[in-house]
Amino acid sequence: MPEVTVDTSRLFIELGCAVVGLAVLARLANRLGFSAIPLYLLAGLAFGNGGLAPLNFSKEFVHSGAEIGVLLLLFMLGLEYTGEELKQDLRAGLAAGLADFVLNFAPGLIAGLVLGWRPLPSVLLGGATYISSSGIIAKVLAELGRLKNLETPVILSVLVLEDLAMAVYLPIVGVLLAGGGPLTVALSVAVAIVAVSVVLFVAVRYGRKLSGFAAHQSDEIILLTVLGTILLVAGIAQHFQVSAAIGAFLVGIAVSGPIAEQSHRLFAPLRDLFAATFFFFFGLEIDPATLPRVIPIAVSLGLATALTKVLTGYWAALKVGVERQGCVRAGTALIARGEFSIVIAGLGVGIEPQLGPLSAAYVLFLAILGPVLVRVSK
Repeated sequence: MPEVTVDTSRLFIELGCAVVGLAVLARLANRLGFSAIPLYLLAGLAFGNGGLAPLNFSKEFVHSGAEIGVLLLLFMLGLEYTGEELKQDLRAGLAAGLADFVLNFAPGLIAGLVLGWRPLPSVLLGGATYISSSGIIAKVLAELGRLKNLETPVILSVLVLEDLAMAVYLPIVGVLLAGGGPLTVALSVAVAIVAVSVVLFVAVRYGRKLSGFAAHQSDEIILLTVLGTILLVAGIAQHFQVSAAIGAFLVGIAVSGPIAEQSHRLFAPLRDLFAATFFFFFGLEIDPATLPRVIPIAVSLGLATALTKVLTGYWAALKVGVERQGCVRAGTALIARGEFSIVIAGLGVGIEPQLGPLSAAYVLFLAILGPVLVRVSK
């Protein structure tokens, strides 16, 4: 029993120091008129495995905090849109989604083959360079007050299409890594597509009725009901190899009416808390010692795919009539890569050891560059 007490006290002290430190960084960023995200990431890098002063957080604690942060970010983003708006944006953004895949998957795939990797790890690197970070982008747009901008629905449609593409991509690479055949691949993809379709249908078709049923005057009841629903839907989505983030996003889409206003008020502070811890925890998981030898490749690949993301967002926004400055904002908003890229890279570390460090350096570079460029693209 005494040993448990010591361990628990140390965990609380370290966690308290981490949160107070994040508050200091947020104050500094606010004073400078700058996004706090890069500072959170660098702090995680400094205090993570191999950093200046490693903190002894449990892996379960780190992953749980990070995942909840992403879920709340995407839920809050979903609150800004109705089911009808989502359907229209997805239809209008289909061509942009295809261009996004071609322009941003190809650099990673080609880079892996040029490095002499086998096709499968090269395909995984392509996935890491393809998908933008919904968590970082949602946080930056909220920080800058751009959720109602004309270009934001374009950004949203690209992100949703990327997550839907992941519903097909992840089962395929998962089966290939396990050595499965064409029949197993087809079955996994079919299950994922059906799961996404069911959740999307319920969110769009019955969201208003479900919101009316769940509505209540008590903040406590709304908080528990909505948070429980977010976690439940996200868990079911993850079980069927679908992004948990898109499950949380669809819950946000489904919530409407007075309950949406209550949810926004109640969850905004929680979102900010867990979002800050997510970016800090993300940095904690990167070992600085693995980065120097892959930095030149990561930076080169990062600059190339930053350009392709800008082209994607610019063209997609221009296509729907957004003015040129808004097109630039749409393009720069899509640059940041994050949690999903690391997850994809982690699948193939066993077959290509360089994939992990390269992806970590690549993500860290763009997770810092992305918010900076979004900030300057006024």
